[in-house]
Amino acid sequence: MMNKSSYMPSRLPRMTRTLAVALTLSMAGFTGLAQAADPLKGAKTYNERCSDCHGPRGVPTMPGVPDFSRNQRLMQTDMDLIKTISVGKGMMPAFQGVLSEREILDVIAYLRTLQ
Repeated sequence: MMNKSSYMPSRLPRMTRTLAVALTLSMAGFTGLAQAADPLKGAKTYNERCSDCHGPRGVPTMPGVPDFSRNQRLMQTDMDLIKTISVGKGMMPAFQGVLSEREILDVIAYLRTLQ
């Protein structure tokens, strides 16, 4: 028989996991995730800031750029996409400080509509 002091649950309770994710996002500067992202606003930001390389409707205009219309890179979590957009990757510049957290989340919501 196991005593309570030696019992370690293999999974954190759902509320604890949710709180841990919220705290992590908050510490990363993303505090507005409770509000739904707006893909229409994301389309506007995408067309202004991203479409020169990633192309209209996610079809890239440059070699080596992900084709969002074919779901490339969109199997990543939102947090992975937030990180890539914020700090950049390869030739892609960092948008942290250029785009607000809301704009980044809106762009991700828009990207998810392109498949």
